[in-house]
Amino acid sequence: MTDRMLENRIAVIYGGGGAIGGAIARAFGRQGAKLFLAGRTLARLDAVAKEVTAAGGVVETARVDALDERTVNAHADAVASKAGRIDISLNAVGIPHVQGKPITELSLEEFELPITAYARTNFITAKAAARHMMKARRGVILTLSTPGSRMAVSGVLGYGANCSSRSNSSTSKSVSSATNERLAASRCG
Repeated sequence: MTDRMLENRIAVIYGGGGAIGGAIARAFGRQGAKLFLAGRTLARLDAVAKEVTAAGGVVETARVDALDERTVNAHADAVASKAGRIDISLNAVGIPHVQGKPITELSLEEFELPITAYARTNFITAKAAARHMMKARRGVILTLSTPGSRMAVSGVLGYGANCSSRSNSSTSKSVSSATNERLAASRCG
């Protein structure tokens, strides 16, 4: 028997080349998950994959724009076809947005960007994974963000509103009926 919590689990990590997504990929890899890292920059994904592989993990990378529903659906379908299922889907995607600009100088588009982009990518990636998880009647969908909803700092207006709306909604999203799956908060901070 192994003490690796994620042994033989299939995990898709959107934003897997970023600082947070990469750290989680390395941790999931150490715990035995087979990883499918997705993101817009293959060089960053491949760098994380090299570290995971060097530590004995199993990982594949793919260029995927997590804001493009067709691309995400095709990727999820390919992962499920190759691996047989998706057990974990994690969205650690980062969206560049304006920070530090006074509200009087902020355009409506700049304000709305993080709200709509994060909501869009979280919906798209969760739905793509859920289609496959529903067939297996198990799985865990995780999303991440920052503690922006609780920050009394100027310049985090749109992003703070996004985090606040998410932190006050359901704290977990799962289609898992298996009691051994760990659920994580789908909230900011």
